[in-house]
Amino acid sequence: MAPFLADQINNLLPQTQCTKCGYPACQAYAQAIADGSANYNQCPPGGQEGIDRLAHLLGKVSITLNPANGIEKPRTIAFIDEAVCIGCTLCIQACPVDAIMGANKQMHTVIPELCTGCDLCVAPCPVDCITMLPTANTSTGWQAWSQEQANDAKQRYQHREQRLIREKQDNEKRLLAKAHEKLKLVSLEVAETQSELDEKERKKKIIANAILRASTKKDALAK
Repeated sequence: MAPFLADQINNLLPQTQCTKCGYPACQAYAQAIADGSANYNQCPPGGQEGIDRLAHLLGKVSITLNPANGIEKPRTIAFIDEAVCIGCTLCIQACPVDAIMGANKQMHTVIPELCTGCDLCVAPCPVDCITMLPTANTSTGWQAWSQEQANDAKQRYQHREQRLIREKQDNEKRLLAKAHEKLKLVSLEVAETQSELDEKERKKKIIANAILRASTKKDALAK
């Protein structure tokens, strides 16, 4: 019952993935509500309307937003001052829904219609060139973020998470292949003295341990 309830709760969240609720993503917060480890009033982007929706689903009375998690306010979107941007890609890495375009040492820009207003890109920027600006819609909470937008944001977030996992898996495979190649080269080294033999064995042991760690990590990512 809990997983199904968590999905129902998650479908009522605005999918900004902002972490203001205290959890790393909307799905994690939904699961915490479902299992009773979190209250249903910790989502500032959802606002009072979002809390009312959750209370109705859970069969509970509506309560006010927990101020420890933030305040309800008009939705904003990120804007990058392109003249100041240094192309560090830190904002791209921070964006949970792939709403920022750019490349290393090239100017970045936000795609307004994709930005959820999570503001996670602001803090990592080393030159403070990102500003959160109000959207044209001055409504607050859920009214400024439609169900269709929430569904699209959730899908982009899920696709991004899957892509990051694939990239990590590919990177681990490359590192593992390099380690095996290095071990092969070390094994072919000719040791003429005991000290050279000891050094050879020391290097082989270090590489073998690195291969073991990489294999364990690769297997964990594959699960």
